[in-house]
Amino acid sequence: MLFLLRAVFVVIWMLLGLLLVLSIFRFFPSPYRLAINRQWSRVLMCLCGVRIRVLGEPRLQGPALWVANHVSWLDVFVLNTVRPTAFVAKSEIRNWPLLGWLVAGSGTVFIERGQRHAVRRVGHQMQARFKEGGAIGLFPEGTTSSGLDVGPFHSSLFDAAIRSHVDIQPVALRFFHRGRRSDYVAFVGEQSLLQNLWRLLGTTGVAVELEFPPAMDGEFCEEHGRSSVAAHAHHVIRQAVVVREAGEVARCS
Repeated sequence: MLFLLRAVFVVIWMLLGLLLVLSIFRFFPSPYRLAINRQWSRVLMCLCGVRIRVLGEPRLQGPALWVANHVSWLDVFVLNTVRPTAFVAKSEIRNWPLLGWLVAGSGTVFIERGQRHAVRRVGHQMQARFKEGGAIGLFPEGTTSSGLDVGPFHSSLFDAAIRSHVDIQPVALRFFHRGRRSDYVAFVGEQSLLQNLWRLLGTTGVAVELEFPPAMDGEFCEEHGRSSVAAHAHHVIRQAVVVREAGEVARCS
């Protein structure tokens, strides 16, 4: 019953968002689009029963690269509740019903994995976004994990931020289920999107903590290079994900 009730509201909200994206969204000035994106994501997370708590000082103004561990399709919308962000995502997501169409319409930068010049093309798109003063979200693991540890980082896309002299801020995502760290809603393995939605919308007590350690400024990143910067971001995020004790139960922001 809980699943059906939530699913109805979530689908209606997504359809309304898609209608907005396909109609008048592009005609709004950038500040209004960003505000709509943030508020829409907040409502979606509340409809999904996901509570959010923010720790640290996220970089909310000016161009920035947010580098985060990747647990679920929820990550994009969770981060958007803090600051509207364009994400680098695998091209397959574009074909997901509703969700894929929404993230495409909100400015996601898609990468064609396996294409020879894919990283270069995406790098150019990222630099263009930085020049506009926007934030870009990157999941350097390249895939989702259980959220209880952090996989190796791919450093190639750090280069676009370093070349643009943009600050790079690590972001640690910690998922909880009924007060305890959990992989209950992690989108991993052979699980389909529908199966993951069934788990998420059919339960209660899902919460996400976002911890924002200090950002690495553009000068530091340029001096140390992408491999060292990626290694530092991985270390900081893994420390926050694996070592940090569970905080208080999150609240819907």
